[in-house]
Amino acid sequence: MKDNTKKSFDIKSIFRGGLGQLTIPIIAIALLVIFNLIRDPSFFSIGFSSNNEGNTVLEGNLISIINSASELAVLAIGMTLVTAACGGQDISVGAAAAIAGSAFVKVLKSGSEIGAGTVIAAFVLACVVAMIFGAFNGTLVAVFKIQPMIATLILYTCGRSIAYWINGGATPTVSSPIITAIGSFIPGIPVPTPVIIVIVMIVLFKLLFRFTSLELLTQSVGINGSAARLNGINTTFIKLLSFIFLGICVAVAGCIGVSRLGLINHETLLLDIEMDAILAVAIGGNNLGGGRFKISGSILGAYIIQMLTITLYAMKVPSTDVKAYKAIVIVILVVIGSPVVKQKFNRFMTQLQMKKNQTAVKEGGKA
Repeated sequence: MKDNTKKSFDIKSIFRGGLGQLTIPIIAIALLVIFNLIRDPSFFSIGFSSNNEGNTVLEGNLISIINSASELAVLAIGMTLVTAACGGQDISVGAAAAIAGSAFVKVLKSGSEIGAGTVIAAFVLACVVAMIFGAFNGTLVAVFKIQPMIATLILYTCGRSIAYWINGGATPTVSSPIITAIGSFIPGIPVPTPVIIVIVMIVLFKLLFRFTSLELLTQSVGINGSAARLNGINTTFIKLLSFIFLGICVAVAGCIGVSRLGLINHETLLLDIEMDAILAVAIGGNNLGGGRFKISGSILGAYIIQMLTITLYAMKVPSTDVKAYKAIVIVILVVIGSPVVKQKFNRFMTQLQMKKNQTAVKEGGKA
C-alpha cells in the first residue's frame, strides 16, 4: 500500500512540478530528433571543416540549428521575464534590435579603425539605447497600465524608421576581424561565437536568479500583482525592470545579427523574430498570462523552432510554404501544452492511479 501511495505522489509531482513544465518541449525535441534520424540517419552528424579564414570549425545540421537560433534564444530569455511579470508580450523586440544594431554600427563607423575598445563602446551604447526603449515600453505598461502588446505596438510600428534615421538611411558595412569573429568563429575555437554568447547569457541570468530574489519577485508579481503589492513588493519597479532586462537581450541579439552580416539593414534585421520569441516562450511551457516561468523552457522552445525550420528546408519544402508548416506544428504543440489539456491529462492520470490503487487494495485483501 505504501509503495502505491508513493508512486501516485511521484506521478503527480512530475506533471504539476517543474519537470511537468518542460514535458512538452522535451517531447517535441525528441519527436523531431526521431523523425530526422528515421528520415536521414546522418542528419545530426557533426564534422570539421575549414572556413574562409582557414580556421578549423564544427559543421553539420546540429551546429547550424544551435548557431542560427542564437538571437532567438537570447530574446526568449528576456521575453520570458516580461511575460512572467506583466502577463503580456513585447512585440517590438525585432524593431528594437534594429535600433540597437544601428547604434552599434554608428559607433563602429565613427573611427578610422575598429579595435576592441571601439567594439566595446559600440556594444555598451547599443545596450543603453535598447534599455532606454525598453524602459519606455515598461513605463507604458507598469505606470500607465497599458496592455503590453498594445504598448509595444508603438515601437513595433516606428522602430525600424528610427533605426533608418540613426544611419541617415544608409546600410553601412563594417569590416573588422573582431566583428567577423563575433558573428562567426573566434580563431582557434571551433564552436560558433553566437553559441558561446548564448551560454554566457544563460550563466549570467542563472547567477542573477541565484544571488537575488528577482525570480521570486517576478513570479509573485505575475501570479497576483495586488497580493504582491500588499506584501511590500514594488510591482511597478519589477515590471519596469523586466523590460530593461529584455532591452539588454535585444541589444545582444541585434549586435549578433549585425556581426553575422557585417552590415546593418534596418528593414530585414531580425524581421518577424518577435513572433518566434513569443512562440518560444509558449512552447517552453510558460504561462503567457504571467506567473511561474522557466528560462530553460523558453530556450528549448527557441531551438525547437529552429530545428523545425532546418528540418523543413532539409525536406525540400519551398521557402514560401515553410511558415505554413511551422504554424501547423506550433499550433499543435501550443494546444497540447495549454492549461485545459494539461488539466484533463492530470485528471486522467489521477483517475488511472486511483484505479490502480483500488486494484492493489483488492488484490491485497484476497491475499
